Amino acid sequence: MRIILVLVLAATAAGCGAGASRGGRSVVAAFYPVAWAAEQIGGPTVHVRNLTPAGAEPHDIELTPRDVAQIQSAKVVFYLSHDFQPAVAAAVRDARGTIFDVLQGQALTVGVGDESGKTDPHVWLDPARFARIVEKMGATLGRPARARALAARILRLDADYRRGLAHCARHEFVSSHAAFAYLAARYGLHMVAITGIDPESEPSAQKLASLAKLVRRDHIRTVFFERLVSAKLAETVAREAGVRTAVLDPIEGLTSTEAKQGFDYLTLMRQNLQALRRELGCR
Repeated sequence: MRIILVLVLAATAAGCGAGASRGGRSVVAAFYPVAWAAEQIGGPTVHVRNLTPAGAEPHDIELTPRDVAQIQSAKVVFYLSHDFQPAVAAAVRDARGTIFDVLQGQALTVGVGDESGKTDPHVWLDPARFARIVEKMGATLGRPARARALAARILRLDADYRRGLAHCARHEFVSSHAAFAYLAARYGLHMVAITGIDPESEPSAQKLASLAKLVRRDHIRTVFFERLVSAKLAETVAREAGVRTAVLDPIEGLTSTEAKQGFDYLTLMRQNLQALRRELGCR
């Protein structure tokens, strides 16, 4: 289960970094979407460090002793519960600051097709949900006005999705990873996933064959995969069904190329919208 943290560290005269020396506060984020939101909300006086480097899956990170020390000494911890990152969860238990669960108040479901019964944490892929989370982050960071402005930008994205997916020939899509259930529910779509909440789980050959049959039967034209995990399973299903593959990004992190090109959450969500519109035959 995926844990997402933002650790707000109060800058003190002793031991402060270059950013803190300019009068700002240091923020450590374990996961890209929340790091991005913290940067947008905090502005120039908040200096954000993302624990998950570009190109890495958040649940694969290993904490250094320095990471653990920062988590434990943080004044505020923003996190997604349900223990996706066990090492981070262990460090949070010893945190001395305020702990704030950004999933608080969210109606969560078990991951679609996830035999382990894991709770689905991918709320950031539903813009309406993420906008509410952003406002809560703003209250905790003491930047409510900036958070409301960011939430408004995210809600404009929600409006674009509503318009863009309102008139589609099809409503079913196949994803390599069960990350898009909240997005699908928000916009009246149906996600079929190759793997469950854990994108690196291995489905049986029988399941892959069954999915290929479904793709052919329902005239699905694309099997979606994500950039940060091997596309092998998606390619297997697509090859068996005789269809193409394309990217549908769960936005769990940026690739190195995306980071260099200045892509962000909004950029990737709009790319996802265009990918869905092409696959679903929307007008």
